Amino acid sequence: MRKFLGWTLGVVVVVAVVLFALRGTLMRYVPGIIGRLSDPIGATQVVTWGSNPAWPAGERPPNVVVILADDLGFNDITLDGGVATGANGPLVPTPNIDSIANAGVRFLNGYTGNATCAPSRAAIMTGRYATRFGFEFTPAPKAFSRLIANFDYVTRKPIYHPELEDQVPELAKLAVPPSEITLAELLRAKGYRTLMLGKWHLGEAPGTRPTDQGFDDFVGFWSGAQMYGDPDDPAIVNSRQEFDPIDVFLWSNLTFAVRKDAGPRFKPGDYMTDYLADEAVRAIDANKDDPFFLYVAFNAPHTPLQASKADYDALADIPDHRLRVYGAMIRALDRGVGKVLGALHERGLDDDTLVIFTSDNGGADYIGLPDINKPYRGWKATFFEGGIHAPFFMRWPGRIAAGSTYAPPVAHVDIFATAAAAANASLPTDRVIDGVDVLPFVRGEATGEPHKSLY
Repeated sequence: MRKFLGWTLGVVVVVAVVLFALRGTLMRYVPGIIGRLSDPIGATQVVTWGSNPAWPAGERPPNVVVILADDLGFNDITLDGGVATGANGPLVPTPNIDSIANAGVRFLNGYTGNATCAPSRAAIMTGRYATRFGFEFTPAPKAFSRLIANFDYVTRKPIYHPELEDQVPELAKLAVPPSEITLAELLRAKGYRTLMLGKWHLGEAPGTRPTDQGFDDFVGFWSGAQMYGDPDDPAIVNSRQEFDPIDVFLWSNLTFAVRKDAGPRFKPGDYMTDYLADEAVRAIDANKDDPFFLYVAFNAPHTPLQASKADYDALADIPDHRLRVYGAMIRALDRGVGKVLGALHERGLDDDTLVIFTSDNGGADYIGLPDINKPYRGWKATFFEGGIHAPFFMRWPGRIAAGSTYAPPVAHVDIFATAAAAANASLPTDRVIDGVDVLPFVRGEATGEPHKSLY
């Protein structure tokens, strides 16, 4: 008996030592485990998109479509260079994204609302600098903050204050305040059907979700990132960056799931980028006879780097695996934009739709691809040009001359005011709106420049 107890105590000690040594590794899985238990993922569902009652007879206001990429580098589209080139030119053409600029205006100095995603999205949705309402930083779990505090390949190691953790609200409460007026709320008040797909990242608690902040229909995810497919699916090609704590955290915790409105999560029916694009087409179909505001917030090409095998195989001329996966994600993003534009064209809505395309911030350095923001220095999370100078295009046939360029600086905050003016919606008067309607400047109807300063 004494020998058995000795062996048992020895095993317990060994297990305890191993668990203590691996405590950091094990802890990084905790958020994902809790999420799966509290919010399980069901089988693929068929989404039903709603529509408004028929628009009264007479001239209807234009549709507004905002397409937002996630962490798109300035050099990721062929209009500005291309993510990879070969002897015969770009290896990852982006004709659909480029077509928005070619059919409308290309802002040569388009700036994001911030150098990270959530504050930029808040600026787009409110027309205000997110610092005005306390949303200056991207919400993240405490476990994520602890992990990235251990960066060891940046010039300055982050300073982490564990003694302040108790002062940080729970993740779900880190949100755009409900008191803010979103573009969806503004346009819904004008009779628009408001539709959103993809990444929200502006709040997860009741009262801060898309359908609480003005959207009639939502299909996507509230959090800041999501898998593009099952990592073990043979139709998916993965590229993991084991050197990067952010990547390690994402692969440990993310799921492949979306939800309809505030309903339970379910598995998408396709590679995420294609799924969101196809659902956007279905949303357009359901609302083609009445004015709608469509916000398509693709998560591509944000990490984790996952491509469909079909797109990966199509880029066999790119020898580097990571760059090839990334290029395949850009290929899918461009195809998704093409599906949305094609749906507008096929339903005769081109001339009645203002289309805006941009990215939430510049490309990220932690994916290990040095040229994605070329020719600018800096990255996502920095305020050098590489972090905040993004592709920024608008298209509205008959209202914006095709092939236009505009050099003075414009910004994400201008999307709110520009869309409101197109819809003949009055801006709120009880708060500062930082954005302006840029179309009179583009058309030469206004003198001067839209902004003296941008922040």
